[in-house]
Amino acid sequence: MKPLKKQKFSPKAAVGNETESLLIPGYHAVKEAIDSDALRLKALWITDRKPTARLKEIISIADARKIPVHAVSKADLKRLFPELAHQGIVAVAEKFAYADLDHIMQISREAEGYALLVAADHITDEGNLGALVRTAAFFGAQGLIIPKDRSARMTSAVLKRSAGAYVHLPVAMVVNLGRALERLDKNGFWIIGTSGDADHTLYDFDWNRDVVLVVGNEQKGLSRTAARHCHQLVGIPRAGRVESLNVAVAAGVVLSEIVRQQKNGN
Repeated sequence: MKPLKKQKFSPKAAVGNETESLLIPGYHAVKEAIDSDALRLKALWITDRKPTARLKEIISIADARKIPVHAVSKADLKRLFPELAHQGIVAVAEKFAYADLDHIMQISREAEGYALLVAADHITDEGNLGALVRTAAFFGAQGLIIPKDRSARMTSAVLKRSAGAYVHLPVAMVVNLGRALERLDKNGFWIIGTSGDADHTLYDFDWNRDVVLVVGNEQKGLSRTAARHCHQLVGIPRAGRVESLNVAVAAGVVLSEIVRQQKNGN
């Protein structure tokens, strides 16, 4: 392994350039990025201490692919990511490329079995959006739809929280979520929303069909606009004293039942 080149590094400048470059912190997120073609990597930053065995593996892959690898101080990365565990490695990639809604519809229809998409109705917390990305990818959803305004976007924090799952899930960002749901409806998708006030549980619904699962905002739940476009609202039956679930956990519960029914045909 070649000695790392010391990077002339300005955290402030790096943050300022994130509209043009996407910074991906954390071992798993970087490993997924370097193993896939989802993002074009421009450089790797490694803390200038002795690299661990797993970091050496990534550095070797980067060398083979002619991706520049630079040594930076742990203090610099700490200032850049004060609330994230960067684990001594950051990938610098071209900005995140959102998928087109038509493309997501096409690949979902071409997938084996029923189409399954997830729409996030103005989820504003980056941690929640990252966890939702990982949950949706785990259960085999073919795409995620987010609105352009009043919503978290695919930032460094979201990619870190998804632990690399973002490379397996195309994300479309739409100007108007209501109109996007209308288009999906006209293309044969059933629009199903989750709500604590629903009259039916997720176990009462027949999920053997092409579905868009709509999950709501962390505090307010589904907006009236999104709910109006849903063919059905379903809830998760509560057995304990806790009144609600994290949005990604709730989505996981529903997605698990969707997969179970579609796999078993009931």
